[in-house]
Amino acid sequence: MSCLECAESQLAEIELLTSMFPDREELEITDQLALAELRVYVEGSASMETPPSSRPQFSIRQKLHHASLEKVTKQPTGVSWPMPNMSQNTIIFLFSCITQTDVVLACAYPSEYPTVLPEITVRCAGVSRAQQTELHTELHAYLMENCQGEVCVLSAVDWVKDNLQVFINKSSSAPTASKLESTSPGPQEGFSRLWIYSHHIYNKTKRKSILEWSKELGLSGFSMPGKPGIVCVEGHHSACEEFWSRVKVLTWKKIMIRHREDIPLDPKGEDSRAVESIDSLRKFTGFEEAMFDPHGNRGNHMDLGQLFQFLNEKGCGDIFQIYFGIEGR
Repeated sequence: MSCLECAESQLAEIELLTSMFPDREELEITDQLALAELRVYVEGSASMETPPSSRPQFSIRQKLHHASLEKVTKQPTGVSWPMPNMSQNTIIFLFSCITQTDVVLACAYPSEYPTVLPEITVRCAGVSRAQQTELHTELHAYLMENCQGEVCVLSAVDWVKDNLQVFINKSSSAPTASKLESTSPGPQEGFSRLWIYSHHIYNKTKRKSILEWSKELGLSGFSMPGKPGIVCVEGHHSACEEFWSRVKVLTWKKIMIRHREDIPLDPKGEDSRAVESIDSLRKFTGFEEAMFDPHGNRGNHMDLGQLFQFLNEKGCGDIFQIYFGIEGR
């Protein structure tokens, strides 16, 4: 499929979505300039010989209804005992309730779409982060199997509608499992620093997610957008692993953990001392998106000399050679 054919398919799908979701609360085009450039390229109304560098991004918001169980405990009256598997003091009633949930699908088109899958992030308040990661993994697998080479946003919307209930149910039962896990010592009782390499980081939604997730998980470090893309996160081992589990399921041309540092902490220590130990091991204060003199035709290349100086100031100069195979200077 040629670049023009990809662009035509993208524009046709957006126009279809616009007709199906005419209300802005249902469909919001988050980058109108990118859509305008796509239209100009497809219609040939300007001398644009190459596809636009910007990529259409939009979000679809749906209100879905799902069933949930509510438990009510009540003192029985006039009940003959014994009853099997029941305490003589209480009886439990389960009520099925219909709950309305907002779910948002944030979509971005790679320039090669639909020959490659779009970048889709699903957000729903009723789904835990762990289940959100699993949802993204299963949605990606479904689209890979059934929609490769075809426009697929509506298929993604339908799949989420059909399967969201499963992830909400799993999320509602997660606190008990989390509590059990927290009582047993494990690798989460440690400090980690992950050095992540990506072929590139351009997408605004991904960049925003990286910033939001690092803040939510209490991680410090930095991200460098452009080509290549670099992300460093540091903090509690479990938080770093959660961050990586969310990032890696997004659509990437290439992404990997290039290097990692894991330092065990005493699991029997006081909580306040553990926090103090974690903070003393950090090399970064907070989390930021770092730009180093962007240049190139698209402004997507950074000055690697400035990157080396930045890493050196943080006591991480040796990482430069791990990333690029040469000594920084």
